[in-house]
Amino acid sequence: MKKTVTWFLIADGAQARVLENTGPGKGLRQVGGLDFGIEPLQGRDIVTDRPGRRADTGPGQRSAMEPRTDPVEQRETAFVKSMADMIEQKRAEGAFDRLVIAAAPTALGVIRPHLSDGVRKTLLAEVPKDLTNIPTDKLGTHFEDVMAI
Repeated sequence: MKKTVTWFLIADGAQARVLENTGPGKGLRQVGGLDFGIEPLQGRDIVTDRPGRRADTGPGQRSAMEPRTDPVEQRETAFVKSMADMIEQKRAEGAFDRLVIAAAPTALGVIRPHLSDGVRKTLLAEVPKDLTNIPTDKLGTHFEDVMAI
């Protein structure tokens, strides 16, 4: 009988790691090569140019223009999309049977729309907690409600 492999995606908008469980009592272990992130930056660090100017009402008046999109949000969305694409690729390869996602509630809201239908079918649970800074050996207690680790 084939063992059931459950992956745990621990993520936020700037970092992610994947842990694996192969059955009760086996614990969690880091999946090699699936620990990645981007440097968390402020908007002022991403956009270094001064905002553009446009003519305003009245003679000789000009106003600064605000960017149409938030550069931090755009950067984090690109990161989450690449992470979701990688998870889909690994699912298609048969690397895991079930998936649990742990992320802060706002990060879950960003991650969900980028998950493929195939990944959604493997989704066992979502844990609305930011666990990105918790050491691997302490994570098991956060998933006791989901499954035996």
